[in-house]
Parts: sequence; C-alpha cells; structure tokens
Amino acid sequence: MKITVYISFLLAGLHAVAHGQVSPSHHNGHDPNEHKYHMHHRGEAIACLKLVPNNADFAFQFFKEVTLEAPNKNIFFSPVSISAAFAMLALGARSTTQTQILEGLSFNLTEIQEKEIHEGFHNLIHMLSHPENGVQLNMGNAIFLTEKLKPLKKFLDDAKALYQLEAFTTDFNNPTESEKQINDYIERKTHGKITHLVKDMDPQTVMLLASFVFFKGNWEKPFKPEHTEEREFFVDAETTVKVPMMHQTGRFDFYFDEELACTVVRLHYNGSATAFLVLPAKGKMKQLEQTLVKEIIQHWSDHLFQRMLSLYFPRFSISGNYEITNTLSKMGIVDVFTDQADLSGITGAPELKVSKVVHKAALDVDERGTEAAAATAAEIMTTSLPPTIEFNHPFLMLIFDRDTNSTLFIGKIVNPTLTS
Repeated sequence: MKITVYISFLLAGLHAVAHGQVSPSHHNGHDPNEHKYHMHHRGEAIACLKLVPNNADFAFQFFKEVTLEAPNKNIFFSPVSISAAFAMLALGARSTTQTQILEGLSFNLTEIQEKEIHEGFHNLIHMLSHPENGVQLNMGNAIFLTEKLKPLKKFLDDAKALYQLEAFTTDFNNPTESEKQINDYIERKTHGKITHLVKDMDPQTVMLLASFVFFKGNWEKPFKPEHTEEREFFVDAETTVKVPMMHQTGRFDFYFDEELACTVVRLHYNGSATAFLVLPAKGKMKQLEQTLVKEIIQHWSDHLFQRMLSLYFPRFSISGNYEITNTLSKMGIVDVFTDQADLSGITGAPELKVSKVVHKAALDVDERGTEAAAATAAEIMTTSLPPTIEFNHPFLMLIFDRDTNSTLFIGKIVNPTLTS
C-alpha cells in the first residue's frame, strides 16, 4: 500500500493602499532617476520579462475560474504569488506532475525551458522585493517540515537561491503549536495584515509550503479626508448599501471602452505600481470578467488620455480566502493533488502529494498615506464642470508593477461593505 504524505500548500497576499489620485507629469520615461533604476535592473528585467505574457495569461484564466465559482462575491487574490509558489513547487516535481504544473501556469514548454522559468521568477522576486521608493513590496516563501522528513539538499539549495525560501522544523503532531508557528510567521511577514491563515490542520501533515506577498503603496496625490462623504453603492438591482465615498477633482488617465461598455481610470502610486479601476456599465460585469485578457489591458494602456474628472471612489477593506485546489485542477494542474503525484525532487521519495492549497489576500483602500505629501499642486480648473465618474456599483481593481509588467493583484469589488 502506498504511503501518502500530505503537503498543505498556503499562500498569503496583501495589498494595502493609502491615499489617491494620479499626477500625470513623470510617467513618460523622462525621469532621470527612473532611467538609472531601469538601467541598473536591465539584466534582471530581461530575464523576468520572458515570464510576463505567461504570468498574465495565468492571472486572467485564474480570475475567470474564480468568478465562475463565486459569481456575485468580492474577489481579491495575487496571481504573481500563486505563480511563484507553484513554480517553486515545480522545482521538486518530476515527470508528468512537473509538466502539468508548468503548463497549468500557462508556460509553453516548447518555447521556454524550465531553467529559464526558474531564473525568470528569481529575478522577478528580486525586482519586486527591491522596488523604487514609495512602494513597499515583500515576496517570499517558507517551508515547514516535520523532523522525520529530510528534504534533498539540492531542492533546499535551489529553492533558497531562486525563490528566497526559508526552512523551519515543525511538530505537526501538535496542531495547536504548528498552527501558531506558521500563523505567527505569516502575520509577521505581512505586517499583521494576514492572520489565522492556517486552522484545523491535519496532524498527518508533514510539510507545509507558505508563500506570501505584502504590498503597501501610497497614491502620488492623496484624497483629502474632508472630501469623503457617505453615498449609495448599488450592489445589485435589489441591494443598496451606504459607503464612505472619497472624492477628488483633477486630471486623470481615462478611457471608455465602447466594445466592453466600461470606464477605465488609471491611478499611479509613488514608485513603480499602477492601479486600473474598471467600472463596467450596469449589467455588463459578467461580459467583462469572462473576456478579460492581457491584450485588453494593453489596449486600455495604449488608449488612455488625460481628462479632467470629478472622481468618486469608495473607501473599503476586503479580503479573499480561497481553497484553490479545484480551480487549479480545472486549469490542468491535476496529478500533484492525487496519488499520481511525483514530488520526488523534494525528498527523494515518491510518497508525497499536495493535500490543500489556501490563498488569502487582503485589500485596504483609504485616503490617508503613511507619509504626508510635501508638495502642493495647484490644479487648473476649466470653467465648465468636469464629467463625474462614480464607482458606485461593482467594479474591478487591477494592480500592476510597471517595472516588471507583473499583475500583482486582481480584485472584483461587488460589495465594499463586506470584508470577506
């Protein structure tokens, strides 16, 4: 009888946003400091840019699957966190299990070698963990092992070098203690934002892989708290809730996509991150979420233009907590969750499978910043009133890193008053 060793696989993501609006002046590549930064990271960027189309394909395919499973709920997750964690797992996978993982992450193995994938993720994690001033972004991975399980030195060395893996010994026979150890680690790494990630642990667990991403960005130009007022948000035809609605008038990157019937507003953070706020016309969310692909994002980017707007955007906090084994199985990552799994590259033994994949992410959006804005800008107002864009019904929020073109977070906010 085959002995099965269980791996619980956990991911944690955070996005904490402070303050809001866009300053259009220095995003045209003319900032000398930005140029120096790009030159310094050019080698890394070339390696990780190879992954960009594949990671984007995975991100939007995963988003489609999750929205089908939870059609009328808030959604928030970090695709780059999931991709990096499973790529690390592929280091220890062999044969069909490894192929399924990499192909499930949207890689075409006739076009990119496994070695290039791992090098690309190594450079991506390094670049994201050393962003420009103004954005705090930490990514990492940890492995918690029972004392009896001895991982191969090659797996540990490669995972440490490529994926910044930290390794810990854990007594899974004592679920209370092991849960505390893992939860404390993740809570510390996500600055207290992700708590109670693990619960009801199976005492048979012998290995747990945890991946986390923490991001905190400051808008280039904050919303003023005194302009925030309670306004109505229309969840659906029957449900209306009151939300604190932030407000600001100014010049924004704007585009209206006639084909998808949605309004796109782009906000920049200090540093290298960008947010796309996407407001579909009422009744058009399903069409948008099922057709969203990287080419549409590129189309929006290419057609944005500066426009004077009166922008209303809700202040809210949500979190997403997903058991994503079924979602990944639908995307072709199957064997790793069954007795057919071959993870012998981790311990040298074949009796290993992944029992559970949990992904937890959190999103905070408010007016305040962690740093006070020192600059004062005078907006030139037109004599006529600018058009009003109000995010007062379900919308999407997509967070990208400009330097690596990575999709950091994807959110669908259906009801901003629900925290999960």
